[in-house]
Amino acid sequence: MARQDRKSRNGEFWALALERAHLGVWDWDIANGSCYYSPTWWRMLGYEEGELANTADLWLQLTHPDDRERALATGDAHIAGLTASIDTELRLRHKQGHWVWVLDRGGIVERDASGKPIRLMGVQTDISKQKAAEAEIEKVNVRFRLALAASGTGIWHYDIATNKSYWDARTRDMFGFVADTDEVTADLWHSYLHPDDKEATERAHLPPPGSDGVTASQYRIIRRDGEIRHVESLVRFVAAAGAAGQILGTVRDITEDKLREQELAFAARHDALTGLWNRAAFDRLLADHIATGVPMAVFYVDLDYFKALNDFAGHAAGDLALKSVAAGIRGCLPASAHAARLGGDEFALLAPHCDASQAERIATAILAAVREADLGQAVSSRKLAASIGIAFIDDANTTVADALACADDACYAAKAAGRNRFSVFSAEARSGSGGLNAARVAADTVDAMDDGRLKLFGQEIHRLGRPWRESRHVEVLARLVGRDGRLVPPGAFIPVAERFGIASRLDRWIIRTALSRHGAAMRSGALTLGFNLSAQTLSDPGLWDFVDSIIEETGAPHSGIGFEITETAAVTNFDAAETFVRKARERRCKVSLDDFGAGMSSFEYLRRFPVDAIKIDGSFIEHIAESRFDREIVSAISGIARSVGCAVVAEKIEQAETLGILQAMGVDFGQGFLLHRPEPLEQIVTRAIGPAHAAPARKAS
Repeated sequence: MARQDRKSRNGEFWALALERAHLGVWDWDIANGSCYYSPTWWRMLGYEEGELANTADLWLQLTHPDDRERALATGDAHIAGLTASIDTELRLRHKQGHWVWVLDRGGIVERDASGKPIRLMGVQTDISKQKAAEAEIEKVNVRFRLALAASGTGIWHYDIATNKSYWDARTRDMFGFVADTDEVTADLWHSYLHPDDKEATERAHLPPPGSDGVTASQYRIIRRDGEIRHVESLVRFVAAAGAAGQILGTVRDITEDKLREQELAFAARHDALTGLWNRAAFDRLLADHIATGVPMAVFYVDLDYFKALNDFAGHAAGDLALKSVAAGIRGCLPASAHAARLGGDEFALLAPHCDASQAERIATAILAAVREADLGQAVSSRKLAASIGIAFIDDANTTVADALACADDACYAAKAAGRNRFSVFSAEARSGSGGLNAARVAADTVDAMDDGRLKLFGQEIHRLGRPWRESRHVEVLARLVGRDGRLVPPGAFIPVAERFGIASRLDRWIIRTALSRHGAAMRSGALTLGFNLSAQTLSDPGLWDFVDSIIEETGAPHSGIGFEITETAAVTNFDAAETFVRKARERRCKVSLDDFGAGMSSFEYLRRFPVDAIKIDGSFIEHIAESRFDREIVSAISGIARSVGCAVVAEKIEQAETLGILQAMGVDFGQGFLLHRPEPLEQIVTRAIGPAHAAPARKAS
């Protein structure tokens, strides 16, 4: 009975074991060339036992062509005694046509008397699922490697138990370390750290064992060639069964990102043309210095004859002059002082601990630097000068606006005294002037936007010889009502708004208020509105985002909005003006060149700016009946404008005779007291659409 159990175990038992294990057995008798394949082997490939001719090389016939040479070489090497066993992977063709991956393991089981192999046996295991899983993993790895390559990320890890570090090729390349293997000395990384970042960085790279968080850090390294690079690391602890664990990290070179950040931060605080502080940054600096109570001198520098330089030599010469003047100013200042370009041809400076004699030396040096500024080879007349105002501030309660206003008042005094000189602020002189100083006017303008004293007026623009209702265009104007109830003329507060950096805010208030109140009327086609833009507004990078958002809120059509830019604004903001005109045209807003002909560069701007209309400067219109020269100028301007497809608007029409002359010349449109005197915009809109539909007046914040 025991013998029968052993027989069963040796036969049926092992057959069942092979069946359950999905193992295919082969038995090759080298002597007679036959090969036995177990039933499980046939079923593994989808065949019935004996369905194919049972030849010694049957397995080879079913082997994938790419695997045959390797499989044969593995068997030959073992038979030759070069390997202890056969161990290889290959693909066999299934009856249904697909390939089955098998792991083939076996070896010599019998030799003849001379030791020559005469019989080999082995098993083949279906590993198709394993291979499919490996293929999927490889796809993931390929994507992972591609993502790493695209992101420029390197990977490293540190084995805590063995105190060994491993850097991949990208990490080694990032640090400039040349090696053939991933393993590096444990202390290598520390030797690259910038001394100022070393302590914090090493602390960030030691996550406590058992933690599962990711620690991010940025630090600098010093490569062996002395180059400093910025890198970013992500670090985490990785537990390992039966081991102390590892610290796994990534590293990415962020030097270019850091440089861009520094450039953007610099651009946000500095004037793009000159590299000096810009207005906003200087205001903050001045406020901080005033708050310390440290005595200082504040300078206001205004260039003289700059517009003439632009007129005759062009904006390129003007830019060169501004850069040269800025460099000259910088060279005149002590290390503790700061200089800013406020806009256009105006500069401001602050010098802490600066007494009267030192301020005089600085101002004298700046005047000389301006006179010697580089104007370029094309400029024959080198006439450029400056007027400088100086104010001494030692009261911590002084506002920035007051400090600049005092220096500005002194600058005006220097201009009045003949230019090319400096003047020191005198409180007595200002108090005796009897009028509001510039700072108070600027402050009052800001207050008027909030308390309802800033009013919108309008002046109709007529198609000459036709009723206004056929054109329905209105130029929007602003009027300031003083605290005493009297109107403050535009010439008294608009230039001040420019000088004190609130012109852009004023322009935004006008646009927002007009469109909010009268967007519906514009949408109905009752009228179109034109807005004057200051030089500061032209340079405002957020202008079109603001205009687009107001249009979206109010429903006012783009085509019902016009913008007027003056030659003065374009002179010191030429690139900004070009950009503005291009964006306006993209949105189908109208653009006009205002005060056309007042400067020598007018026709250059007409050539460079694809505008819809030009407005001839009123100085050529008001005396056109008596002046043949003015008539010739207006006629020439009109002819050129028409030839390039621009409408022509004549300003300051005040006499009937003037109107007739302009019509005879073919001037399209006109504006002036003869045609319409400015009146509250609300009244014009009411007249255009009828009182039943007029929007009620309301305060715009």
